[in-house]
Amino acid sequence: MRTLLFLLTGILLILPVHARQDPAPVKKAIENWLKVQTKGLPGQVSWEVGGLDPGNQLGPCGSFDISRPAGARPWGRTNVVVRCLGEAGWRVHVPVHVRVKADYLISARPIPQGQVVSADDLATELGDLSELPGSILTDAVLAVGKVAASSIPAGRPLRADMLKSQTVIRQGQTVKVVSRGPGFAVANEGRALANAQEGQVAQVRLGSGQVASGVAKPDGTVEVSY
Repeated sequence: MRTLLFLLTGILLILPVHARQDPAPVKKAIENWLKVQTKGLPGQVSWEVGGLDPGNQLGPCGSFDISRPAGARPWGRTNVVVRCLGEAGWRVHVPVHVRVKADYLISARPIPQGQVVSADDLATELGDLSELPGSILTDAVLAVGKVAASSIPAGRPLRADMLKSQTVIRQGQTVKVVSRGPGFAVANEGRALANAQEGQVAQVRLGSGQVASGVAKPDGTVEVSY
């Protein structure tokens, strides 16, 4: 029996011990990354970072690269990608919850479909943006001058998809076409082939018969860039 115990003890001593990644430095690296990434967000920002399993099978690492998956929101419940820059070379996703307490836009009164939104149509409310749709509007500049895509009741949080740009060019209208390039700008006139909202591509048939395509500007002109 003594011989057997001696042999078993010897085997355990020579077996390699698998070192695991300490969760603390990983969490610290994520928090430092979040401090930088959330600087430009409005309002008061806070976050919760999920941790690695203390019993993880990841090799020890002292340097990490943190990134956000493509298309992920800057706030709310999401994941960050942690990549080991050392020999271990592992890659894991760690859950995070970023909360943003800030003012967002609501309709101060009913806004009929097709009405151009003015500053008097808007009010603000304080809340956690992570609990609201990703397209929620926080800046009045993004709403004033836009048109209600459908009727909006009073007190409704405003989302980007609830508004659309004004129609600045109408089919058949005579419009000014400005062609710009390095060191030159040439102006022509023509007739619009279709309606176009601000920022959309508009097509105009020039007097020569040629069709020019350019961006519709707020003043109703079409700009062609070369």
